Amino acid sequence: MPDPRIIDVTLDERTILWRSADIEQERRIAIFDLLEANRFAPARMPEDGYAGPYRIALSVPEGRLAIEIRREDDSPIETLVLGMARLRRPIRDYFAICDSYYKAIRAATPHEIETIDMARRGIHNDAAEALQERLQGKVEIDFATARRLFTLICVLHIKG
Repeated sequence: MPDPRIIDVTLDERTILWRSADIEQERRIAIFDLLEANRFAPARMPEDGYAGPYRIALSVPEGRLAIEIRREDDSPIETLVLGMARLRRPIRDYFAICDSYYKAIRAATPHEIETIDMARRGIHNDAAEALQERLQGKVEIDFATARRLFTLICVLHIKG
């Protein structure tokens, strides 16, 4: 019976140079929420008909996004490698707005925080849609899964 969902996600820690407590909290929440509810269905089904659940590993070798897809028993299925050109600006914008948000929650008024948070959510939503488009024909994911994966992709791009 098909079970198109992610049951485990890992990040290539070698590509993460540094992360603040705020970013670490975002990473933990994204992974927790992702594992609680997600839709992840690779377009190419293995010859044996395996249709989930999946373990994935995210990395950024040579500036590309690699999504290693494995079976529940950890045997490999495939690795998708995607160019990051369409996601570079959303990642940069998301970093900038998150930095403003983290500074605001320490010193701004509730109204200012709400305004920045609305902008942050908007950028995050646009980036999730771009990720869904980038994965189209490769992996079917729902919007919530795309948002959480985008958060994790951002964590992989932190340079310190």
